[in-house]
Amino acid sequence: MTLDNIIEEINNAKNIVILTHENPDGDAIGSSLAMYSALKQIGKNVDVIIPEYPKTFEFLPNSKEILKEGKNYNYDLAIALDCGDIKRLDGFSKYFEDANVKISIDHHGSNTMFADYNFVDPASPACSQILVIVLGALGVVIDKDIGTCLLTGIITDTGGFKYKGVTSETFEFVAELLNKGVNVSDVYKKVLQTVSRTRFSLMQIAINRLEFLEDGKLTFTYITKEDEQKVGAGNNDYDGIVEMGRDIEGVEVSIFLRETDNGYKISLRSNDYVNVSDICLMFSGGGHVRAAGGNINLPFEQAKAKIVEECKKHLK
Repeated sequence: MTLDNIIEEINNAKNIVILTHENPDGDAIGSSLAMYSALKQIGKNVDVIIPEYPKTFEFLPNSKEILKEGKNYNYDLAIALDCGDIKRLDGFSKYFEDANVKISIDHHGSNTMFADYNFVDPASPACSQILVIVLGALGVVIDKDIGTCLLTGIITDTGGFKYKGVTSETFEFVAELLNKGVNVSDVYKKVLQTVSRTRFSLMQIAINRLEFLEDGKLTFTYITKEDEQKVGAGNNDYDGIVEMGRDIEGVEVSIFLRETDNGYKISLRSNDYVNVSDICLMFSGGGHVRAAGGNINLPFEQAKAKIVEECKKHLK
């Protein structure tokens, strides 16, 4: 049993590193900090490495313990959380590859099973919800701090409990957290309702550029590096932009391109039937059926035309 192996390896390890995907969201950060606190609780030496993350999540317990780089020694064990591919470990895959044992805990259907032990459940709405099972098997007490981190991940990846992947177990666990003193409404407000001014400025620019294509079934918008410099935004101010197009009546797929040093980062969202993960696999990416991303290194007009053409093929 993979879970049994994972529990055994964690119990045997002394020095452990926790890693997650590039441009981390609330599930990535929440899962990482929940695992950090849990491993500390059972007496492990733990590093959690996240080179850059949104200020939105600085309220999370132990966020000040996050490192930009790891220690010089090789770790006994590396745990990758909420990451479907080793290439998405934000340039810090060396800590994963050099570890004696490698574990992946994830919920992406496109996971490449890149670890020695892979505990992947695509049916789970969030990696944080999978950790409830893992931490229970470890004998960890899910206290208020750990619960706050797990709840942040669940709220983020379910869009505030509104996506189809939400299960009855999701609400049962949240009810348990309420009983432990976790402030659900406060987490919800901080994670989903509070928007930085720079992020708001980017959203304004993106809305003004929004195009409707294919009789309104597709939306397209983009942000350039010049836009980013103009408003003083960083890599983590893009959350929510791609969802704006998806939430418009009649839209099936929302396309958002963000200019990077290596071309453009693609973000796709769909509503009812298009599997955007399949589309993003063609662009060195992947993700979930209704939410995925990738990369394309072409001039803007060519990049736009190529991604729009691929999305059109999947429309009814």
